[in-house]
Amino acid sequence: MNTINNTDFNFPGQKSIYKGKVREVYNIQDELLVMIATDRLSAFDVILPRQIPFKGQILNQIAAKMMEATADIVPNWILATPDPNVAIGHLCEPFKVEMVIRGYLSGHAAREYKLGKRLLCGVSMPDGMQENDKFPAPIITPSTKAENGEHDEDISREDILANGIVSEIDYTILEGYTRALFQRGSEIASQRGLILVDTKYEFGKTKDGKIVLIDEIHTPDSSRYFYEDGYAERQNKGEAQKQLSKEFVRQWLIANGFQGKEGQQVPEMTDEKIIEISDRYIELYENITGETFVKSDTTNIMSRIEDNVLQFLK
Repeated sequence: MNTINNTDFNFPGQKSIYKGKVREVYNIQDELLVMIATDRLSAFDVILPRQIPFKGQILNQIAAKMMEATADIVPNWILATPDPNVAIGHLCEPFKVEMVIRGYLSGHAAREYKLGKRLLCGVSMPDGMQENDKFPAPIITPSTKAENGEHDEDISREDILANGIVSEIDYTILEGYTRALFQRGSEIASQRGLILVDTKYEFGKTKDGKIVLIDEIHTPDSSRYFYEDGYAERQNKGEAQKQLSKEFVRQWLIANGFQGKEGQQVPEMTDEKIIEISDRYIELYENITGETFVKSDTTNIMSRIEDNVLQFLK
């Protein structure tokens, strides 16, 4: 199967291209962004050597569906999705913080809690909790990129304001949007028999100063989900929760001696492993959206993308 690793398009009016771990973003005349979701897979801040068939399509289509499902409460950057792997929208100036919101003591929060910490990003976590317990109310634990690396760093609301990273007026809006999105995302998840455990949102400002939701939303790469059925029973028994997220990839890498640390080698990803990961992503798509996944024609995938973007830009 053909997959997308790197793109090298030259669209009319193109001014620049930014290549992230998974997405490649083309700036068109400082007005529009063409965001292409590749099939690259990253874990532990490392891009793995092989691509996953249909992963980009899955992430792009989940994000587009979730943006549409939340557009009545929070404006977003998207204008169109002219191709299964492409979203096109307004050029925005991103805020330099990611708004992480947690409904449960999981992941990074649980690891910090086990170290005895009860304060995360300036927010208190109650005593007496066990991993994957629900917080009394969702907590916002922002992160920002380190000055000299790709790793996210915890930061408090107070430090964001004190350092002028975001103004107080804007940050108050970001907090309100984050809570509203998480509430809606939790309701959508519940309809699918899922629990939205934690997620992150990114925001930007349009040229006319409007704050909008950007990047992706409620995808398995940006969010953690549990299955609702059996959640309480597993908690009562102290068992691990059944997860619906990219965590299965991380666990496979850890089991094979890789956590992105110096000197470690990425384990061999056989054809069978690649197909297994692709199938899991399709399962994630169908569980999160409640719809059957339709595989796009990948025969001439790069030509298809180029033709669809050019048609829109006309």
